Amino acid sequence: MSIGEDLAQARRRAGLSVTQVSQQTCIRETIIRGIEQDDYRACGGDFYARGHIRAIAWAVGADPGPLVAAYDAAHPAPRPVTAADLLGPARPVKIRERHRLNWGAALALALVAALGVAGYQVLATARHPPVLHTAAGAGQHRALHRHARAAPPPAAAATPSLSPYAHKVVIHLAAIEDCWVGFTTPAGGYLFQSYVVAGTSKRWAFRHPVDMRLGNPGGIRLTVDGTNPLPPGTADPVTLSLGLDGKISS
Repeated sequence: MSIGEDLAQARRRAGLSVTQVSQQTCIRETIIRGIEQDDYRACGGDFYARGHIRAIAWAVGADPGPLVAAYDAAHPAPRPVTAADLLGPARPVKIRERHRLNWGAALALALVAALGVAGYQVLATARHPPVLHTAAGAGQHRALHRHARAAPPPAAAATPSLSPYAHKVVIHLAAIEDCWVGFTTPAGGYLFQSYVVAGTSKRWAFRHPVDMRLGNPGGIRLTVDGTNPLPPGTADPVTLSLGLDGKISS
């Protein structure tokens, strides 16, 4: 029996339709039907196909381990690229002959540069003639300097301190076990999904409210806007509604 047939039979035993599995896992129905027919072209690659198989298995009450192992056996990873593949045949190194310095050209360039500097100084002197400091002018300058030093700096406008999470939702997820995560809008619109491998972590930030579906909440450490939104002992798949300014509901 194939992977797709196992998942389809487990779904029927659980009394679930493809639509209900799609709502629980946030995986499109077309992808679920394709997997049940052992067609993984719509998954987007082996990484996402393994994540879809795990998420569907959790939703229908099947063990994802043997199913993922069967997928890996049927879809082996490509042969890694070795150093010998990257290194081509040795080519002779061409050594360029040193060119003799053209002293005539160097002297001409130095002369042009000197003339340019002298011309710039003449123009700068013509545009900005030197200022003659008289006694009255010096006294006026000192008075203006004392006034500028005595004047207090303008007070900075007081701005109210905002919460660092007032205008965005910041999510940190550290996976102790493999976990599947899906995101939708509060209206149910599909955003994206991700598969987090055990021992790795992910960070997401949204500037709008978002619904987050967790396939294995018992195997992760989760913080949303600096707090843990999961009730103690949560093990079954759960959907969290995450709003701005730390508003969270499940």
